[in-house]
Amino acid sequence: MAPAALSDIQTLPPTYAKSSSILASVLHGPRDIRLETRTIGEPAPYELQIAIKSTGICGSDCAYYKNFRNGDLQAVAPLSLGHESAGVVIAIGTAVTGFQLGERVALEVGVPCDNCRVCQRGRYNLCSKMRFRSSAKSVPHYQGTLQERINHPAKWCHKIPSRVSFDAASLLEPLSVAIHSTRRASIEQGDTAVVFGAGTIGLVVAAMAKLCGATTVLIADIDAGRVQYALRHGFATKGYIVPRTKLDSEISEKLDAAKELASEINEIASENEPDVEGADVTFDCTGKEVCMQAGLYTTRPGGKLVMVGMGTPIQTLPLSAAHLREVDILGIFRYANTYATGIKILSAGVLPALDQMVTHRFHGLAEVGNALELAAATVDERGERVGKVVIEL
Repeated sequence: MAPAALSDIQTLPPTYAKSSSILASVLHGPRDIRLETRTIGEPAPYELQIAIKSTGICGSDCAYYKNFRNGDLQAVAPLSLGHESAGVVIAIGTAVTGFQLGERVALEVGVPCDNCRVCQRGRYNLCSKMRFRSSAKSVPHYQGTLQERINHPAKWCHKIPSRVSFDAASLLEPLSVAIHSTRRASIEQGDTAVVFGAGTIGLVVAAMAKLCGATTVLIADIDAGRVQYALRHGFATKGYIVPRTKLDSEISEKLDAAKELASEINEIASENEPDVEGADVTFDCTGKEVCMQAGLYTTRPGGKLVMVGMGTPIQTLPLSAAHLREVDILGIFRYANTYATGIKILSAGVLPALDQMVTHRFHGLAEVGNALELAAATVDERGERVGKVVIEL
């Protein structure tokens, strides 16, 4: 075994945990976050017990924290947040093979039924019986990872090499969204890609578009700091700062504004090119109606518009702009079969360092409330950009 691999594990015999007490951060209502003691049992036969080391704060965590709901999903019982996580194996279920104590793992926190038609076809992210940690969709709620330890199915624990940090491994979850999105988009070498939104998801989608062969990747956002960060760190090749304008009430005015936005973006994206057809692939990572409208106009005839962000549930879109130009509109819901690919990509170092996306780190579960407040902001109290916020244990 190579020396680097030896550092990934502790050479200890498997043991099996007894029931014990752990600390957990628990949300009871809007902005009502409490530190509580829970009892955790030994892992079931096909589970591992994981000591959580790093958890990234996601936009959905912020939504639950503010409103005790995320879109249509209303929490009906106390809920631990957190689903972008990595940790260490500390106990092994009796039927689990292939793991050792001390191994470092990234957690894929959606657990499907494995038996339905979509699961059997490999699209388990669409399983109607999916339980996803920190989501209120299933009742009882599947508790999130902002706890000291959790028991999790070994099948959904992915080993990570020592050269991948826990913080980077926690970002495998948003990276998986980007991998799934770019797979669905079928990007070809030399393509032009436009990405609306320069948050965490937008950044990794842009980086994956480049990795897949897009030679022009333009990222657009209303926040100048985010666009500049994307360009400075190599996530995108071009940037566009969307002007903050008054929102029009009439749909015709909204669509005119979307056309103008698309025209300006395409002019920048196609600079020094012989024609201005539009983007081969456009990714909306915001979920905002105006970005979907502009995205349709930004995309060239025969191109693809990929809906990545989850935002406005009901939108008015100029579907004739898709219909008459054969623009394919593709939906994205989480990811499937992406973690092994993501770990290889991180290990190879072919993306901008994901650790650098983390701008603020909080230590300990007592800081979860402060972390959630900051994660919902664009700048901190010093006026510095807020990127990824991480809780470390």
